Amino acid sequence: MDDGVSLEAQQAKIEAWCLANDYELVKIYRDEGISGKSMANRDGLLQAMDFLGRDSVLVTYSMSRISRNIRDMLDIGDELQKKGANLVSLTEKIDTTSAAGKMIFNMLAVMNQFERDQISERTTAALQYKKSIGQRIGTIPYGYSLADDGVHLIKNQQEQEILSNIMTLRKQGYSLRKITAQLNADGVMTRRGSEWRVQYIHNLLKAA
Repeated sequence: MDDGVSLEAQQAKIEAWCLANDYELVKIYRDEGISGKSMANRDGLLQAMDFLGRDSVLVTYSMSRISRNIRDMLDIGDELQKKGANLVSLTEKIDTTSAAGKMIFNMLAVMNQFERDQISERTTAALQYKKSIGQRIGTIPYGYSLADDGVHLIKNQQEQEILSNIMTLRKQGYSLRKITAQLNADGVMTRRGSEWRVQYIHNLLKAA
């Protein structure tokens, strides 16, 4: 998702751009549910970069779908230039086939990083303030909720039951992948309302 725009809607806009500009849409790459903070864990993006050749174009709905990290953005720009490829971002109306587009690309990469730095500064200040008045900071462990006083933790009965079930399945010899599949098959959701992943199960058992 990007600002409430579904992946299907983003793809439709990309397809429309390719059709309008006489480009063949060769392949679609997705990194669903993965943050754009860094490209290090973005398999789809890395595969797309490897696939690009001379005169090809990497089309994205928004620059934030590529990366929100200025170093990554500039590295991507350098790599595209070496390959003789270009970048088109539909939201920001960037088209690096032109000199003006290249300039705007570099400027927006800097502005994106500036915005992230400002958010980070505000978050740090807020956490320091909470700490100074005795409020709890940091991640709330799975199986617990924050009490009304904003400081103490109380057991979350529903999450405790799910956690107990996970531990029981593990003791019965279930693999992490099998536990994940079982929870998803039973319709059990994570705290965020999404399906379970093997890494999440691993982290819960490690912390238990």
